[in-house]
Amino acid sequence: MANTDPAVRVRFCPSPTGNPHVGMVRTALFNWAYARHTGGKLVFRIEDTDSARDSEESYTQLLEAMSWLGLDWDEGPEVGGPHAPYRQSQRMDIYADVARRLQEAGHAYHCYCSTEELDARREAARAAGKPSGYDGHCRDLTDDQVAVFKLEKREPILRFRMPDRTISFDDLVRGTLTFEPENVPDYGIVRANGAPLYTLVNPVDDALMGITHVLRGEDLLSSTPRQIALYAALAEIGVGEGTTPRFGHLPYVMGEGNKKLSKRDPQSSLNLYRERGFIREGLLNYLSLLGWSLAEDRDLFDMDEMVAAFDVAKVNSNPARFDLKKCEAINAEHVRRLAPEDFVRRLVPFLQAPGLLPAEPSAEQLDLLARIAPLTQERMVVLSEIVNMAGFLFVDPADFAVDQDDAAKVLTADAGPVLEASVKALEELADFTPEPIQAALREALVEGLGIKPKFAFTPLRVAVTGRRVSPPLFESMELLGRPETLRRLRLALDALPTA
Repeated sequence: MANTDPAVRVRFCPSPTGNPHVGMVRTALFNWAYARHTGGKLVFRIEDTDSARDSEESYTQLLEAMSWLGLDWDEGPEVGGPHAPYRQSQRMDIYADVARRLQEAGHAYHCYCSTEELDARREAARAAGKPSGYDGHCRDLTDDQVAVFKLEKREPILRFRMPDRTISFDDLVRGTLTFEPENVPDYGIVRANGAPLYTLVNPVDDALMGITHVLRGEDLLSSTPRQIALYAALAEIGVGEGTTPRFGHLPYVMGEGNKKLSKRDPQSSLNLYRERGFIREGLLNYLSLLGWSLAEDRDLFDMDEMVAAFDVAKVNSNPARFDLKKCEAINAEHVRRLAPEDFVRRLVPFLQAPGLLPAEPSAEQLDLLARIAPLTQERMVVLSEIVNMAGFLFVDPADFAVDQDDAAKVLTADAGPVLEASVKALEELADFTPEPIQAALREALVEGLGIKPKFAFTPLRVAVTGRRVSPPLFESMELLGRPETLRRLRLALDALPTA
């Protein structure tokens, strides 16, 4: 384990737009793991300055998602801290003051260029083979030029004045990166309506909150030299402690077709994985592998082990591909690791969703679930599978139905003798527990009718559980009970097609 550094302060600052996505979770996870590994602090900020796109619903989902994942934060919403408030929409006065001070110090200036003028000059620059970024047209306007623009009722934006020098920094993931000034033009920090932009608010908050390390997605790399220059300007005007955070840009997460996984891709939705029944242990384990590994020969670990081993320097800079099959396999392993009581507790909501369990399950229902749970845990990939695996035990007898595809393939006229012999054998059975049930049915079907076990027991499984795939048959019959087992066998027998 690397040396701890309690002075480390990292931040996670998502925008409350849409549903939480796995790329966001991976960023949150790496920041959380680094803070916990070093003994530092995780600051959770909400980037909600875009009122047209942000929503309270998304904000609530962000908080709930972080809590469900177990990624706790040291400062932020609902926790508080010395730098509150932690929602950027509540810090507008701070940004306005900093913007004014930057302008007064000569680090920012008003730009009156219209969108059409900017587009025309960019196109001309491209045609001439020159960089097409902002050309500094309004950098040094005279008072007379400003007066003319004002007479024309032009509303200026505020641009940051980039220094005319090369900017280099040591990226924690990618090593030394260098940007020449012609490739990093002056950029907007305040809209014409006075609303601050991301390019201003995040560096200002980083400076004021003492952020020491910024771990974020590779897609934000191009903005880093701009922010480094802004940190220097903020230090000059006395905003923050005068230090620049160290940056680490995490690799892209790629989806199908080796395209960057977008938050709009269904595959990226955190809610989708929760609804399917992925557990946080499995999902976090897999997401941690998207750019990092505990060891070359080890993919399965818990978060305590990740925290103990996490080193930003070992994050891979190459894009990471999201592999759903591997994610499922890792989740299945973590499902098998759950303690029995914990496993049962987590299953309850998935049986409540389709109405198989009420809002307040009875002691008998919970006992039944605890008895079927060990028969399903080793077979399960995601928790939602409990509905198909064990729903037959909890469904109201009047609502029980056999899967029609399975019935068509298995409950044919040929199944008649099997069902008849099974009903007779089970009616006469004194001890309705798995071993006697198996012995009686084997004697009646395998020995009595000369049918191989596979063909003998499959019609019984479909008739009793409604599906060809279920928990062990004889244990299922015991849990269902003799009366209901026989009732379902007779129903299936009556529904058989005639030869």
